Amino acid sequence: MAGLNALEGAALAVGGIYMVVMGLLGRPDSPQQAEMGGLTLVALGLIPLCAARGLLLRRGWSRGPALVTQLMALPVAWTLLRAQGALIPAGVVLAAVAVTALALLLSPTTTQALGIRGPRTTPDA
Repeated sequence: MAGLNALEGAALAVGGIYMVVMGLLGRPDSPQQAEMGGLTLVALGLIPLCAARGLLLRRGWSRGPALVTQLMALPVAWTLLRAQGALIPAGVVLAAVAVTALALLLSPTTTQALGIRGPRTTPDA
């Protein structure tokens, strides 16, 4: 589960770095837009990377960012699945990773390992 989050974070960061480099060295239609988009992807990549580190260290706070990352990946996967060509397999992979990670993050074993307590059913005395 931490590995899946790290994989997604690394993919976002690498894609962002590529966009920044191509914005600086390539000939994009809008260099500023390419650079800002790349920096945004790098920043977004840090979220699942931090969550992955927290999951490895069994920190309860890490499940929130990891869940948000997976939920954000689902619409991206849907968009890729509706595209053409090589983007369809990328959408299949992203959807499979996101659904698998969600299932692992929400499993009772993970909840227990992270020390997350469920809602209280009885009021405190």
